[in-house]
Amino acid sequence: MRNNTLLGPWVRRFLLEHLVAERNLARNTQVSYRDSLTLLLPFVSRQARADVDRLLVEDISADRVRAFLEHLEHDRRCAVLTRNQRLAAIHSLARYIGARSPEHVAWCAQIRSVPFKKAAKAVIGYLDKPEVDAMLRVPDRRTVLGARDHALLLFLYNSGARADEAASLRAGNLQLGTSPSVRLLGKGNKWRVCPLWPKTSDVLRPLICDQRLEGRVFRGRTGEPLTRFGVHRVVTTCAALAAQRVASMNNKRISPHVLRHTTAVHLLRAGVDINTIRAWLGHVSLDTTHIYAEVDLEMKAKALASVDIAGLPTTPARRKPVAAVMDFMRQL
Repeated sequence: MRNNTLLGPWVRRFLLEHLVAERNLARNTQVSYRDSLTLLLPFVSRQARADVDRLLVEDISADRVRAFLEHLEHDRRCAVLTRNQRLAAIHSLARYIGARSPEHVAWCAQIRSVPFKKAAKAVIGYLDKPEVDAMLRVPDRRTVLGARDHALLLFLYNSGARADEAASLRAGNLQLGTSPSVRLLGKGNKWRVCPLWPKTSDVLRPLICDQRLEGRVFRGRTGEPLTRFGVHRVVTTCAALAAQRVASMNNKRISPHVLRHTTAVHLLRAGVDINTIRAWLGHVSLDTTHIYAEVDLEMKAKALASVDIAGLPTTPARRKPVAAVMDFMRQL
C-alpha cells in the first residue's frame, strides 16, 4: 500500500510525471520549479529537524512557507518577483498533492492561502534608434566574430527574439529567399514566423552557408553553439562600448530583452497595430503587449500635440497595419 504521508515520492512524481508528461511545460519552467523545491526542502528539513528523505507532507506548513519566503527576501536578497515565482511553484505542488490525496485537501488549502506579495511595476527599458545604430556599429565586421556579433544584434532587433530563442535558432528555421523570414520556437512550445529585413538576411547568410539544417546559426569561437548567456554577453559588451560614444546609454541596463522591448516600441511608433505586435513577439495575451503603449514617451508627446487648447482631440489619418509593417521593415 502506497504511503501518501511521505513527501519525497510526491516531489518525484510532481517533477518527473506531472510537469513533463501531463503538463508538458517548457524546459525553463521545469527547471524553475525544480530550483524552487531545491531551496525549499533543505530549509524545511532544518526547521523540522528531519532528513530531507524523511520529510512528511505536513512538514511543509503554511508558517514554514512564510518563513521560507522571508528567508528568500532578507537572507538571499531576492526580489519580490522571484519570491512570488518560488511561491507559485509551492502552490502548484500543493495543488497536485491535494488533487490526488483527499486526506491532504485541508493541508493544500492552507498552503495555497499564503498570498503573493504585490510588487511595484517596473518601467521597462528600451533604446532609441540612434542608440541601436551605435550598438550595431560596434562589432568589427571584418572579423569572423565581429560579423557574427553584428548579425546577432541585427537579428535580435529585427525579430524581437528572446535570448534563448536566438541561441537555439537553427539554419533550417531561416528562409532567406525573396521573402526572408524566420520561424521561432517561443514560450509554451509555440512557433511564430517573423519577417526579416533584406539586410538581416544578407548578414545571416554567411553564418549558415556551411551548416546543416539542424545546425545552430550563432556559434562561438570553437564552433560550439552560443548559449543564452553567450548571447547576453555579446549584447552587454557591445552596449558598454556603444555607451562610450552615446551618453544617453550610460544610465540604461541593456540586455537582449531590452532589445526585444525596443523592437516592440519601434513597431508601435511605426503605426503597427497592437495585435500584430503581439503576434510578432509571441505574447499569449494582449495585456502583455499593451505595456509598450504606456512607456513610449514619443507617442505620449504626439498625443499631447494632437489635442488643441480647448481639449478637443484631432483625428490624424491612421495607416493600415500592413503599410505600417512595411515602413518598419524598410527603415534599415
